[in-house]
Amino acid sequence: MGLQPLEFSDCYLDSPWFRERVRAHEAELEKTNKFIKELLKDGKNLIAATKNLSAAQRKFAHSLRDFKFEFIGDAETDDERYIDASLHEFSNFLKNLEEQREILALSVTETLIKPLERFRKEQLGAVKEEKKKFDKETEKNYSLLEKHLNLSAKKKELQLQEADNQVEQNRKHFYELSLEYACKLQEIQERKKFECVEPVLSFFQGLFTFYHQGYELAKDFNHYKMALQINIQNTRNRFEGTRSEVEELMNKIRRNPQEHKRRNQFTMEGYLYVQEKRPAPFGSSWVKHYCTYRKETKKFTMIPFEHRSGGKVGDEELFILTYCTKRNIDTIDRRFCFDLEASDRPGVPVTMQAFSEEDRKLWMEALDGKEAVSVTFPCSFILDKIGFTVIKKCISAVETRGINDQGLYRVVGVSSKVQRLLSLLMDAKTCNEVDLENSADWEVKTITSAMKQYLRSLPEPLMTYELHGEFIIPAKSGSPESRVNAVHFLVHKLPEKNKEMLEILVKHLANVSKHAKKNLMTVANLGVVFGPTLMRPQEETVAAIMDLKFQNIVVEILIENHEKIFKTLPDATFPEPISMSVSPPNAPPRQSRRQGQRIKRPLAVYNLCLELDDADSHSSPREDTPTGSMDSLSSQSPTPAFSSSPPGLLDGNHLIMDSGDLAGWTTNPPGQSRPSMVSWTNAPSANPAATNAAPSSFFFPNPATGSDRAMESVAHRKARAVYPCEAEHSSELSFQIGAIFEDVQFSREPGWLEGTLNGKRGLIPQNYVQFL
Repeated sequence: MGLQPLEFSDCYLDSPWFRERVRAHEAELEKTNKFIKELLKDGKNLIAATKNLSAAQRKFAHSLRDFKFEFIGDAETDDERYIDASLHEFSNFLKNLEEQREILALSVTETLIKPLERFRKEQLGAVKEEKKKFDKETEKNYSLLEKHLNLSAKKKELQLQEADNQVEQNRKHFYELSLEYACKLQEIQERKKFECVEPVLSFFQGLFTFYHQGYELAKDFNHYKMALQINIQNTRNRFEGTRSEVEELMNKIRRNPQEHKRRNQFTMEGYLYVQEKRPAPFGSSWVKHYCTYRKETKKFTMIPFEHRSGGKVGDEELFILTYCTKRNIDTIDRRFCFDLEASDRPGVPVTMQAFSEEDRKLWMEALDGKEAVSVTFPCSFILDKIGFTVIKKCISAVETRGINDQGLYRVVGVSSKVQRLLSLLMDAKTCNEVDLENSADWEVKTITSAMKQYLRSLPEPLMTYELHGEFIIPAKSGSPESRVNAVHFLVHKLPEKNKEMLEILVKHLANVSKHAKKNLMTVANLGVVFGPTLMRPQEETVAAIMDLKFQNIVVEILIENHEKIFKTLPDATFPEPISMSVSPPNAPPRQSRRQGQRIKRPLAVYNLCLELDDADSHSSPREDTPTGSMDSLSSQSPTPAFSSSPPGLLDGNHLIMDSGDLAGWTTNPPGQSRPSMVSWTNAPSANPAATNAAPSSFFFPNPATGSDRAMESVAHRKARAVYPCEAEHSSELSFQIGAIFEDVQFSREPGWLEGTLNGKRGLIPQNYVQFL
């Protein structure tokens, strides 16, 4: 279990548990700060002392291996797991590099030292300053509050009002600071992953340039580096979406904290001062307690807690409430007081003091008082015939006019124009008069924003509150295939109208993603935009916002597999979605020729928006191979299939890759030496269409033989299994030792062959067989 979310509503309660969570976040940041300082020290050693290069690298690797990021919530995305595992992978790389070390000039100041120093000073330093302010304001707030509560009620009304105003202003300032501090703590916890790992990644990219002796190892590492860049970019994109949602929730709670009170088992909870009577002549004292009450059982608990003494928690006291009465100021020299009587102490009332008159009213209401607080909710749209008309009309306009617009659905329209368009579209009298396809009055960004606004304004999200948690579960764990099956199963549990509207929308988003090379809206980007639009929890909390990244993954799965999900019925025997008790899969190991184990599947990733050549685009994909954007790892295997597209020179912030980066992804079965066979690495497909489509740069000579002609000579031959294999994907074959494969060809998957066994065709690990 990772760090607990800091709920903004808890800032107002300032409970002992909230303080414990704050301390846990602070301890984690201190650990991160120490880690970064150690990492910086090691990096400077690499630059300043080349003669001690070997020792410095081992220490640097040790620091990376032993540190692990904590996360907020109960699960991580695949991207975040790979980012966490990346530190260990970087450590392994340095150990292997040490075997071939050579003193080289290192230029890591700009790529590693400065970014980490900037992050530590600007980000972690800012949090430390916020902590000082928060601690100082805590002391000031509760000191002033206690002093204020000790004021006599007999003072002049004007003096009391001035004192009330002063306390209220100070309390508001404290709550504002508490909100900002909680927000900053959680933001830095999310930010640190890519802010810390990205400079390390840049450092490794620099190493590849300077280490000629490590060239082969750099090629071996390159696929992991590229996948990690995608992981970091996906995590960064999801972070941006999460941060905006968190800030929006914080502002809502700032405006009206009572409307966003979290649902829990307690009817009421908060701090009260409890009068403790002492023997004469000592009078009485007032001790602050954190109190909770459950109306169903009438159980009232009190826990003494003092913020200024280090937050020490006293023993809990519990009693059954029998009645509650309001105390007037003529019976006690304090304001905001009320009496409680416990069932085990009849006739002995306990006097309590609330923080304000409003606070007392809330307690009186919860304890069966007469003051009540009413909450009104704004009206919203409904999923009806006119709603379908609006969405279809907008989609038609977008696909006609703006399918290639850069940042489609990311760029928002002017709010006033969006509201005006929505009002016209939602009115049956004016809806048909609005011409979105031919009129220049409505910009594409206004139309897309109106669509999103309509979907977000539904009283219930399109994918329903009831199924929200069930959709999230498979996104957090399970294999790629099980995720798709689970989402497929759940979509068909949606109400018919919801499913119909979702199918219309997802089909459109799939069309948008096909134009990603021009509009830059890949499947992952669309997931970030539409995750919060199509899915949202019934209760808006920080914990729910931390699940935004998993909502995005669900939307990615819908887009990538829309044909299967909406055009076919789910398997009737498919069980209910997997439980969260299932442990998430571990990040796959880096595929290295020096590792003695079988890999799941080699990885080849190109430009996120790269399209197939015309020759490939006309060929139908295999049914058992998922299709979609290469940048989305949501429903694919952690190591996606090899693309038939040639590597391209990418622009801007995209990856640059040449043919030399693709060679040499073969490994050996566990505990075995390399089989006595030619190791075919990245051989071209025997499919004529694929061969014609692929450029000559795809024909890489094998390092052992130096010949690519030998590769072509084995196409369509028979092969025999020399090791047993259990399929890890529906596209793979399972077999035992001695199995004979027919019509063996090269696959586009590096390190794999295609063959037929017992009438079934599928993928075969190439180092598990010998050719006959």
